[in-house]
Amino acid sequence: MILSCQNIKVEFVTGVVLSNVSFHIERGEKAAIVGINGAGKSTLLRSIVGEINPDEGICVFEKDATYGYLSQDANVNTENTIFDELLSVKSDIINMEKRLREFEEKMSELSGDELDTLLNKYESLSHNFRLMGGETYMSEVYGVLNGLGFFESDYQKLISTLSGGQKTRVALGKMLLQSPDLIILDEPTNHLDLASISWLENYLKNYKGAVLIVSHDRYFLDKIVTKIIELENGKSYVYTGNYSDYSVKKEQRRITELKAYLNQQADIKHQEAVIEKLKSFNREKSIKRAESREKMLDKIERIEKPATINADMKLVLTPHMQSGEDVLKVEDMSKSYGTLRLFDNVNFEIKRGEHVAIIGNNGTGKTTLLKILNELEKADKGSFTLGSKVEIGYYDQEHHVLHPEKNLYEEISDEYPYLTITEIRNTLAAFLFTGDDVFKLVRDLSGGERGRLSLAKLMLSDCNFLILDEPTNHLDIQSKEILETAINSYEGTVLYVSHDRYFINKTATRILELTGGNFVNYIGNYDYYLEKHDDVIHAAINSGLIDLTGSKVSEVPGSNGADVAGSKLSGVFGSKGADGAGNKVSAVAGSNKSETNNITEAALDWKAQKAQAAEQRKKENALKKCEEAIATAEAELSEVDAKLSDPSNGNNVALLQELSRNRDEISAKLDKLYEEWEELAE
Repeated sequence: MILSCQNIKVEFVTGVVLSNVSFHIERGEKAAIVGINGAGKSTLLRSIVGEINPDEGICVFEKDATYGYLSQDANVNTENTIFDELLSVKSDIINMEKRLREFEEKMSELSGDELDTLLNKYESLSHNFRLMGGETYMSEVYGVLNGLGFFESDYQKLISTLSGGQKTRVALGKMLLQSPDLIILDEPTNHLDLASISWLENYLKNYKGAVLIVSHDRYFLDKIVTKIIELENGKSYVYTGNYSDYSVKKEQRRITELKAYLNQQADIKHQEAVIEKLKSFNREKSIKRAESREKMLDKIERIEKPATINADMKLVLTPHMQSGEDVLKVEDMSKSYGTLRLFDNVNFEIKRGEHVAIIGNNGTGKTTLLKILNELEKADKGSFTLGSKVEIGYYDQEHHVLHPEKNLYEEISDEYPYLTITEIRNTLAAFLFTGDDVFKLVRDLSGGERGRLSLAKLMLSDCNFLILDEPTNHLDIQSKEILETAINSYEGTVLYVSHDRYFINKTATRILELTGGNFVNYIGNYDYYLEKHDDVIHAAINSGLIDLTGSKVSEVPGSNGADVAGSKLSGVFGSKGADGAGNKVSAVAGSNKSETNNITEAALDWKAQKAQAAEQRKKENALKKCEEAIATAEAELSEVDAKLSDPSNGNNVALLQELSRNRDEISAKLDKLYEEWEELAE
């Protein structure tokens, strides 16, 4: 066990963030910490590495274990170049290499015992040099630099000139080169493009040490981790498996907890009814039974009501009018910045109802294309045409559609003045802005909060063509799932740029890959893209659609642009009624057997439900008869008591003895009936 966290509690002025959090990480294990924004994920990491001291509990590393920690605001030496900063991690090896070269120079000057002594030192140092990876450290540095998306032309750039995202990549590279026993990463895929994320996946998956990750990238987690630590309402829940396994198990746990809660609530309500009924009998034994039940009820450990999944935030996107069949047509469009060519003579069309994802490496021009379509920038050449009745709703990843000086209420009311105060507050509440939150200034919001506010404005726009630039950035997993549901149920058309492969996989019906200055089209989701990518590129090269260097991808003429995966090159890729290899697939194969099984199962379920209903009616009838018998016996007892109290019977000893025997018999009968009723009531 390389790390053990026991009963961690962290409390701030605003309240308890973590409470009784416990888990452990084994050597070589890959684990992830997940939870909504504000759940305490980063706080937990800071507690583990000692940046903050938990109020209770302890985090313990295995003796002599090393760890590397990458926070979201990692620091690097800004006076170094990128290459020198990464190379600094290997300073011990570099110093050893210098000493070896010094030894080699001295050897020509020595002889006899002095030479033997130096040779022994040289051999020992060489052995340690090889053990520490001295023969491969340069290739390792170059591999990490290339994997994280740095080109050779970037190596000598000063870190002081880099963006925040680039600095984070440098810090990540440094930590990976340190090769600690445990790598601790806080949102490592932020600022990485798809190629770099894929490289990091493979690196971490094959890493011999242990890994602990905080991430909202579900596809990334699916590929790497074998354990999920969920933080919810300050508590921790540990699941084995990757993110998909966790998602299924979490839902099962939620259903189990909800059933347990509802069952307990039903039992409590029932017990309270039984207690009230026993008291109404107004007999010493029934009252004692009622009091006994009350004491037992007070000792029950009450189950908290589980939080309902996605209950707080609902996103409904409904276009107020339908567009024409043709939504967007891009013709011969080109864009460059100086000598940097982004894309050249691109052509594609989008039809009504399509959900199209644009993917590609950073700097290829994806966001620029969206800005051109929203007339925020101009193309160098070419044009685009919107179809009939098309109304665009634009989600900008930099949130330029928001006004920093306004508060949340003004941001909505100024854009939609016809909305009432209640409607505005309800809209903001749907995106988790409640109470005084509506008076926060936009400039004071976090990235995730700005994203939710932009989505709120988008929801109110009633547009029928959504253009979204990185819509899942800064959103937690729960918010992403809500957005996925909204996109999938949206009746309009969607064009978006995203690095979130899980989101793409769930929402895209088509993928446009921007590579080599042009688009390659795949008719399917991200899994389909991965499956067909290599075949498509090879086919494009063989057909002359890509030059031999692979630097340019040409368009295939057709209504949807370069439909390399769906038309001329493969013939059947993505077509209905065919598998990915082009073989025909029967749409009804096995359907009769499946239908028969469903009918059989339905019949069995119906019989079981019928038997259960009959048994329930039998119990209800028995309880009703018992209550009627109690009422009859109580009436008889009241009649006997009245006769015993009648002064006219005071001298009739025989009658009084008979009445007394009757009373004892009725009382005994009532006691049995009360017990029977109590059993039936259960």
